[in-house]
Amino acid sequence: MPLLLLIRHGENDYTRTGKLPGRLPGIDLNERGRKQAEELGKAFADVPLAAIYSSPLERAVQTAEPIAKACSLTLVQVPGLLESNVGEWQGKSLRRLALTKYWKIVQNAPSRATHPGGESFMQTQTRIVATLDAICAKHKERDLVACVFHSDPIKLAVAHYIGLPLDHFQRLGCETGSVTMLAIGASAAHLIWLNRRPPLNFPHPPGKK
Repeated sequence: MPLLLLIRHGENDYTRTGKLPGRLPGIDLNERGRKQAEELGKAFADVPLAAIYSSPLERAVQTAEPIAKACSLTLVQVPGLLESNVGEWQGKSLRRLALTKYWKIVQNAPSRATHPGGESFMQTQTRIVATLDAICAKHKERDLVACVFHSDPIKLAVAHYIGLPLDHFQRLGCETGSVTMLAIGASAAHLIWLNRRPPLNFPHPPGKK
């Protein structure tokens, strides 16, 4: 079964504005985020990755590039790995959104929530899982494959593969610059790592028996 490394992009300054970024373009890594990306590149320098994919958003691409360079791979941008489509909430103040009745649904029953003019959490999960399944289908058993994208989509993917109810997905951790590893098989999936940061200390040459 392929081993998927789900990597959250590095830190950026937009979250400090107190607004929801969604898919806004032009959000770059800050100094700490660039350092996180460099540390990930160093962590993967001797790791035989079969491929690396990323969300097309700048913060994901900028995180993936040092890994791709360290592994001498061509970075493949995949639209299916994009951040959740938060619709009318994109760029809006989180404080104001927290005052809406809908916010309670988002926090307490996300399986019933749809962002106004955007995706539901269930639609995001379905899109991400379909994308990851398609990526897995391209690779051989024990191939090590990296995917760099975003917090909620990563947590929604993990929830799906380990059988965690969607309403509990926000209980999972996914910090900036973190790595989560899933072993994906035809009949089962196993969570090997969750929310790890470098050094990663792979146990054996990864991707090999």
